[in-house]
Amino acid sequence: MSVRFSGPLIILLVSLEFLPVCLGQAPPAITSPVAGPVTVSPTSDPVAGAPMTGSISGTVTDSSGALLAGAQVELTRPNDAQKRAARSGDDGRFTFPVIPAGSFQLKFTSDGFAAQTVSGVLHPGETYVAQPVALSVATAVTQVNVSLSPVQVAEEQLKDEEKQRVLGVIPNFYVSYDPDAAPLDARQKFKLAWKITIDPVSVLIAGAIAGVQQSQNSFSGYGQGAQGYAKRFGASYADFVSGTFLGSAVFPAVLKQDPRYFYKGTGSKKSRVLYALANAVICKGDNRRWQPNYSSVLGSFAAGGISNLYYPAQNRNGVGLTLENGAIGVGATAVANVLQEFVVKKVTPNVPRDNAGKP
Repeated sequence: MSVRFSGPLIILLVSLEFLPVCLGQAPPAITSPVAGPVTVSPTSDPVAGAPMTGSISGTVTDSSGALLAGAQVELTRPNDAQKRAARSGDDGRFTFPVIPAGSFQLKFTSDGFAAQTVSGVLHPGETYVAQPVALSVATAVTQVNVSLSPVQVAEEQLKDEEKQRVLGVIPNFYVSYDPDAAPLDARQKFKLAWKITIDPVSVLIAGAIAGVQQSQNSFSGYGQGAQGYAKRFGASYADFVSGTFLGSAVFPAVLKQDPRYFYKGTGSKKSRVLYALANAVICKGDNRRWQPNYSSVLGSFAAGGISNLYYPAQNRNGVGLTLENGAIGVGATAVANVLQEFVVKKVTPNVPRDNAGKP
């Protein structure tokens, strides 16, 4: 039986390798930011007559938790016409070193992100450290009379998704942790498919699969030696490319469907398992409504049919190979979705950690 190399299969292979670790010993808990600011109080009262001032600092991130450089931070105080401004550095930090004691408000802005405000009270001599501020991508941002279109919003969200890598290495671009993410246009669907197919890790995994097939003499018609390995590698990588482009770009563009898996993360374990399995055959349309996942199913079977062109003659059983590879593609997607719900997020850096249903 042939095993077709597909996008979901990457996550399936890697997750199965680390599943015992994840289930046997839970990863370190990710603690939420403290409810209030962290402050460092002076060890003694201010000297009489000394200026009644303190300092204010903090950190700015995006919704994925990545440090955000260049964010504008504006500080205002009641009954004080003077406005103070600072920008976050490369480490996401900002500082206002000498500020009169009293109540204040911080306003955070950055291109492509929704503005956010934070209020607090600074005491004399206090070093006030505000809790980390996470700016979310704006769905309707207006700056200098320029509004972001839905396509631009989707582009910003894609940038976050393209940072998602299992164990910091394996690409995990086709998962959205925002349940209401903006739909992708046709260009973005092809761009994402291209990005994952040329990723060095995808090529290495195709090579590893070809090596296993050679050691087991799978598709014996390819022979052995360097030539046999090259043919197995070519077939493995061709399976991946055709499956990805057909199921995640061509058919989604034509049928106006979203190729991504939308992480649920809430509800009972049973409801999440059923949701993950169902997402192998249902998906969100570009109209944000759930519908049959014709794109993924057709893509899997179309790629299975194409594989008849390059598998050895003795393995080209026509309809049989097409159905076999197509079924493997759908099954791998279903299993990968379950792993996405319960395992993959735990070992993927640069993903949002504030979901209500955090596993």
